Order: sequence, then structure tokens, then C-alpha cells
Amino acid sequence: MTAMRSIWKGDLSFGLVNVPVKVYSATESHDRTSHQVATDGTRIRYRRVKEGTDTEVEFSEIANAYESESGEMVILTKTDLAELPVQKSPEVAITGFVPVDQVDPIYFDKPYYLEPASKSSKAYVLMRDALAQTERLAIATFTLRSRTRLAALRVVDDVITLQTLLWPDEVRQPTFGFLDDTPEIRPQELEMAASLIESMAGDFDPTQYEDTYQLELSKLIEAKAQGTEAFPVAETTTTEDEDSEVADLLAALRASVRDRTGSAPAVADTPAAAPAKKAVGAKSAAKKAAAKKAATTTAPTKKVAAKKASVKKAV
Repeated sequence: MTAMRSIWKGDLSFGLVNVPVKVYSATESHDRTSHQVATDGTRIRYRRVKEGTDTEVEFSEIANAYESESGEMVILTKTDLAELPVQKSPEVAITGFVPVDQVDPIYFDKPYYLEPASKSSKAYVLMRDALAQTERLAIATFTLRSRTRLAALRVVDDVITLQTLLWPDEVRQPTFGFLDDTPEIRPQELEMAASLIESMAGDFDPTQYEDTYQLELSKLIEAKAQGTEAFPVAETTTTEDEDSEVADLLAALRASVRDRTGSAPAVADTPAAAPAKKAVGAKSAAKKAAAKKAATTTAPTKKVAAKKASVKKAV
């Protein structure tokens, strides 16, 4: 893990109280670094050149052009951007406090840690403890890297964390056709789905999860470097039952709960008004789902027994 380095310094404005803080990025990437190379392994380099020429341009001579409403390209230099009023405000201004559940996680962008920047941490600790006790988020605005940001302050592991938020127009509205449909959800399907959720319920422990892609990628890189095979193909056996599907949603839910707990809750297959044919189909599918797991281990034994019976009959 790389050493933490402060990327911003200012004041956390809380009413008439200013809390000097340093800002640190709270996350870092664990992805493996890659480089673009030619097929012979030679590194690829890019040059900044003027369009239509081979004249290379120094980075310090490059400016950003923005398109105006009339379509005209307007060049703004770093000096121009530095004149923006928001650039002159080195503070995180708290505008209010809201219940935690009112800010949907879809608005969360990037987290930062705040560290006290003064000799005394009393004001910082007071702010931290008050946030934790009231179970509210502090909504604030500030400027970071030439941009005005919306943020939420919360407490994570006894540290005030500043979580930048997306602006409302940055969150796209879902416009999916299925939202206009109203499929019928049977009560027993909903009850069984709830049972499945309860059977899988527990506390969130991030240490139980790992980035399998990065682990496999590292294994592949090392194997390639050593000229060995990273993932030998293992022999697999299949049965005809493995290609079958559970046709009924309720049966699939019941089978899932049974697989998790060893037994499924007693739920009626269909409502009173439902046709009897559906009940039979659901039970049949449930039996298939229950027998599916056993098929893999019992299939070979059944084949042997059938063969012995055939020989005996021939004799």
C-alpha cells in the first residue's frame, strides 16, 4: 500500500466553527499496470502534434477549447480558469444535515478522508462525534481540482469521510420498457423469494470477498513469464440431468431455499383460485429440482444396476 499524501487543504465550515483539515484519497487501485506494445514487445509512445502536421506541441502550450451555445470554439487557459470565483474558496461549506437514508448510494462518487490540520483535534472530534450520534449526513460544497463538488460527510472508522456526490443531472433516469409492464406475481412466489433472501441474510464483511479477476490475471502473467500453463483444463463429467431446467419459478425458488437450508418452508403451491394443472406442474418441477443434485452421484450406480439386471435376465 502506497503512503498517503494530502491532495487538498482547507477549512471545514460548520456554522461559525472552522475545522482545519487535510484531504486524502480514501481509495487506490489494485489493478495490474499494463503498457501498450508492438507485437515484438517494443513500447508504444504517443506524441502530441498539430493536426495535419508533424509538429510536436509541448504540454505547456496546450489549452482546452470549449464549445459555446452558438457552436464557436472558445479557448480557455489555466489562467482563465483560475479567475473563476469558486477557485478562491478554500473551504468545505456545510449547507445542511439530512437523514442517512435520504441519500441514495447511486449518487456516491469518490471518498476522501479528512485529517485534522490544526494542533488541537478537539473541534474535529466534536464534529465527528456529533455526526455519529445524530446519524445524519452533512451535505457540503467545495472546490477540488478546478471543479465545484457536492459532497456528503459521514464517519467511517472514527474518521470524517468526505464522499463526493454526483450532481442530479449526472444520474441518468432509467427508461426501460419492462417498467410499463405489470406481470402477475403470485403470493407464494413472493413469500418464497423472501425466504430465500432470509436464508442468505447476514452482516457485510468485505474481507470475505476478493477480486478473482486480478488474482487470475496475476497467475496468468507469472505463468506466461515462466513458460508454464496457468489454468490446466480439468476433466469434467456431465449427466443428462445437468441440461434440464426448472420450468416453474416457484419450484426454482423452493429448490434454492432447500439447497441453502436443507428444507423448504411450507408454502402452498398455488392460490385457491389457481387451476389444479399448475399445482401439479409446480410439484413435478420441484421434484426434478430436488433430484437434480442427487443425479450426479447416483447416475453411475443406476447404470451398473441396470446392466446387472440385463445380464441376469439374459441368463
